[in-house]
Amino acid sequence: MALTLAQFNALVDDHGPALFRVAYRMVGDRHEAEDMVQEAFRSAWKSRDAYEEGRGDRAWLASILRRRVVDRWRKSGPLSVVSGEGREPGVEAVDPLASGYTDEMQFALAQLPEELRETLLLVVVGELTHQEVADMLAMPLGTVLSRVSRARRRLRDVLVGTKT
Repeated sequence: MALTLAQFNALVDDHGPALFRVAYRMVGDRHEAEDMVQEAFRSAWKSRDAYEEGRGDRAWLASILRRRVVDRWRKSGPLSVVSGEGREPGVEAVDPLASGYTDEMQFALAQLPEELRETLLLVVVGELTHQEVADMLAMPLGTVLSRVSRARRRLRDVLVGTKT
């Protein structure tokens, strides 16, 4: 069944903030993240005929967002999280996790291999289940669980190392 305008507006309201958090963590720039989320919603609206109600709305939207971010990286390369490229002074993320999100965390995330960072962000920031991430990335559930575990361990190692 095709997505109606009312359903689409509800998806934007319900999932927009979580998608923004994922995009922001992936690209490191507030305006770029907003653009990525808008592009994802634009793509979702264009493909509304493929929408299946009740089949993991957030996972569907996150997979669209992921494709937009990957397309952007292919064109211009990922932003350097370590150097702070693309970050503007005084602009804070609209993120309930922001109080615990520090420059050290940004640095630690930048140290992770892309596949670990992406999987961790989708689960933790994107609030997707491990199974939704596995389906979205077309990989076994065990691989997702392993990647999230390794990402958390590496983050902890980097963060503990930066405090000493």
